[in-house]
Amino acid sequence: MQGLVIKSTGSWYQVHGADGQSYDCRIKGKFRIKGIQTTNPIAVGDQVEFEMEPNSENGVIYKLHERRNYIIRKSINLSKQAQIIAANLDQAFLVVTLASPRTSLGFIDRFLVTAEAYRIPSTLIFNKLDLYNEDGLEVLAEYKNIYEHLGYPCYEVSALEGTHIERIENLLKDKTTLFSGHSGVGKSSLINILHPERAIKTGEISESSDKGQHTTTFAEMHLLPFGGYLIDTPGIRELGIYDIRPEELGHYFREMRDLMHLCKFHNCRHINEPGCAVLAAVENGEIEVSRYESYLSIFHGNETRA
Repeated sequence: MQGLVIKSTGSWYQVHGADGQSYDCRIKGKFRIKGIQTTNPIAVGDQVEFEMEPNSENGVIYKLHERRNYIIRKSINLSKQAQIIAANLDQAFLVVTLASPRTSLGFIDRFLVTAEAYRIPSTLIFNKLDLYNEDGLEVLAEYKNIYEHLGYPCYEVSALEGTHIERIENLLKDKTTLFSGHSGVGKSSLINILHPERAIKTGEISESSDKGQHTTTFAEMHLLPFGGYLIDTPGIRELGIYDIRPEELGHYFREMRDLMHLCKFHNCRHINEPGCAVLAAVENGEIEVSRYESYLSIFHGNETRA
């Protein structure tokens, strides 16, 4: 039987079958994807083949259909392995907050680079608009200016007050969308507004660390009442870049990709080479310093926290 993986809890997967029923399934034997070492060989959004176990209401997944794309991150504690966050996406939304907790520009860039590498259109959703004072709105405008200039759509919302939620509904309609971000940015609160029947638990922000408390402990796909699927994921504190070679990295920064053919050397690393068009663009303000700093951080293999 063919089905869609709609929930992953580690060793068990909930699969929505072609017959409209949901089945709890496990993986058959040592199920591994050739060429990719991951902590989760099956991810939410995967199309799979499964069969029912004898004398049981549970199923066994024995085949994974080819993925159209996926979002992946390096496992922080297992550097040689990775975790597939979700698969077969039409788009990815990164929920961002400028305070309580703060999402850094470096974290945003790492997410966008990963999405670019797997050809997934990305959008930034700035939540908690109700908390912003005049200074906060200025910072918000600066963030939006950086990313809208690069072609990334940016939207401001307040899950608490329901501000601009209808805009998000229009973006989600009839598409499969990943919701990602730090713990505490309000992913679950947004989903509760978009799909009230789900009533996902929400958490408070830790005063000592200004970090969100994990309220989603596993990835899950929700069928939206107005059409489309939304994939909720556990909050990410660290986003390790996986399977992007340093010499390829510039291709996933849009503003660098447009200039690389102008560099003096075809194998330019854009760090200290003479005649580098990217460095010239940073110096004259055509490329944001924060974006170039993110490039250097990823290039040298540094992890971004918070």
